[in-house]
This record gives sequence, structure tokens and C-alpha cells, in this order.
Amino acid sequence: MKIAVLKEGADGERRVAATPETVKKFIQLGADLAVETGAGAGASIADEAYRDAGATVSDRVGTIAGADIILGVQGPEPASLAGAKPGAWIAAGLNPFGDRARVDAYASAGLEALAMEFMPRITRAQSMDILSSQSNLSGYKAVLDAAAEYGRAFPMMMTAAGTVSAAKVFVMGVGVAGLQAIATARRLGAQVSATDVRSATKEQIQSLGAKPIFVENVAGIEGEGSGGYATEMSEEYQKAQAELVSGHIAKQDIVITTALIPGRAAPRLISDAQIATMRPGSVIVDLAVEQGGNVEGAVAGEIVVKHGVKIVGHRNVPSRLAADSSALFARNLFNFLSAFWDKEQGRPVLDAEIGDAVRLTRDGKVVNERLLAAG
Repeated sequence: MKIAVLKEGADGERRVAATPETVKKFIQLGADLAVETGAGAGASIADEAYRDAGATVSDRVGTIAGADIILGVQGPEPASLAGAKPGAWIAAGLNPFGDRARVDAYASAGLEALAMEFMPRITRAQSMDILSSQSNLSGYKAVLDAAAEYGRAFPMMMTAAGTVSAAKVFVMGVGVAGLQAIATARRLGAQVSATDVRSATKEQIQSLGAKPIFVENVAGIEGEGSGGYATEMSEEYQKAQAELVSGHIAKQDIVITTALIPGRAAPRLISDAQIATMRPGSVIVDLAVEQGGNVEGAVAGEIVVKHGVKIVGHRNVPSRLAADSSALFARNLFNFLSAFWDKEQGRPVLDAEIGDAVRLTRDGKVVNERLLAAG
């Protein structure tokens, strides 16, 4: 069983899909590990560290040749995978809805593509969930990015020259990223409030010492979709939420938006008119900017200024913490494959519950029900 670890080809991608730690663990299972030269450079991992862990390090052709499993952070270009065994697995974040053409190319090449972001949100798969591990770091980094752009201090400071008021931070969307953003902003001394369409998150917000801001007068709305994800809300709720947010956002110094709906464009949470009510020098960080953005006027990969307010739209935020995000991503991949490792066959054998959820292609066809339903 040969496992190949590729150097990422996407612009700005600094993460890597295996670390020396996970290389050693795979070798202990009986696998041979091949790592492409320079794969870990962006995450401050030298080729020699992989060799010391027991992997061979070579160019892409040598790394892929005869590979049974190919690991990546983002899906590699199908044309670059010549030499892999027929039916070889690709385990990575594959952006199935956003890059369907690449998925079709994997099928045509006879590869079995496993989309790690399709991992079901069940208890036994928590340690395999790349969305959670990477979102956790994104929420943390979003607060640091906001602090870097904000021209004032976060905590209240009492000095001989007078008192500096604490920054007011509003987090919109209380998933993994939002909860970490709340915790980080609180640690920095800010006054934090947060909102979400899922009423069950109210207690989580309060447990972190933040103030929940919720629509109370629209009955029968929970906002909870399958797997704990948020679902799109009714027009009645959206109107009530817009009114509530408009009154609250004008008083905030920093707003962090994290709302995503799987397979859909990110919901619009903040309008240009609402931005205009914020005071100059305020900062908005849009973590959903690559999926269309929660904030009107946000631009992927740029920091723009609207009405005196900075709107931060960094791409690929986990990659901005490449060493830690790589370590977590690599453990997610190891936890996934090792959980299904069959010692007699010397390879992982997936079950139906998780295997069918993450498998996109097999035997030259697209087989994933979610992907087929999306067209």
C-alpha cells in the first residue's frame, strides 16, 4: 500500500496533507509513504523531516507512480495524476459543488475521489472532520486579522491619562469558526455579542461570556438543518433579523461573519446600507467571502473600504496558519484512513455510512447522491 503526499498547486495554498507525525503513524500501519519534494515547505516542514520519519521524497512523477492513495489538502489537477494505480483513492478537500468539472475528470481517469468535506457530522467521525478543524483556526485568525486592521485596542485600559473603552465585537454565525471567534475576542478583552439562526446556539454563546442577539418574535423557527448545519430561513425571519441586526451593528467596532450553507452561496447578512451606519474605522471580517460573501461589497483576496469601514476578505484563512492547520488536517486524514484499516488486506476498507457519504466517484462514474441531486 503506497500513500502519496502531494505538494499543493493552488495559488496561496501553504498547507500540506501529511506531517512527519502522520507519516510515522501510516508506516506503523504497514504503508509506504512517498512525499513530493517541497510539499511541506509552506508549513515549515523540511524534506529531511519526512525522510527522517521514514518517507521517500521525490518529484511528482516518482511520488505518484504506483500510488494506491493520494493525499491532498485541495484536489490536485487530474492531468497531474498520471501514473497512479487504476482505482487509486484521492482523499482531500475537493470542493465538489464548486468544482464539478474536476470531479468528472477524476471519474473519467478511473480514480476514486473521497471528499473530506462531505464527512458526516456524527460522533465517530468528529476526529476526521476537516471543516471543523480548519474552521476552528479560521475563527481564531479572523479576530487577529480584525485586531490588525482596527486602529484601537481591544481591552478596556485604565491609565493615568484616561480610560480606553473595550472594543465591541459582533459575531454573526455561531458554528465552529464563530465560537472560536467569540472565545478569542473575549480573551483579548472585547465586549462580545453574537447571533445565529439556530436557537440552540444561544446557550453556547452565553457559556463563552458573550451576549446572544436573537430574533424572538418569529415563532416556529429553529434554523437547524441536517448534520447541525444552518438552513436557509424564511422571508419573515430574514426581515426580522435584518431589523434586529441593523439596530445592533451600528454600535459595533468589529463584525465577524462566518455563515455558510453547504452546497449554496453564502447568505447575505450585511448590506451596504448597514455598513454605512457603522462608525469610520470599524472593521468587518467576512470568512465566507470565497463562497459569495456574507457582506455586500466584500472582495475575495482584498481589504476594501466602504463608508470608512474596512471589509477584510482574505482567501483561504486556514492557510494563513499553515503549520497548525496542516497538523490538524493531516491528523483528520490519518484518523479517517486508520479507522478503516484492515490488517489482513493491508489497506483501509470503508463502511457504507462514511464511505458512501464521502465517495464522489467510482468505476468511472460519479456516484455521490448529494452531488447527483445537485445536477
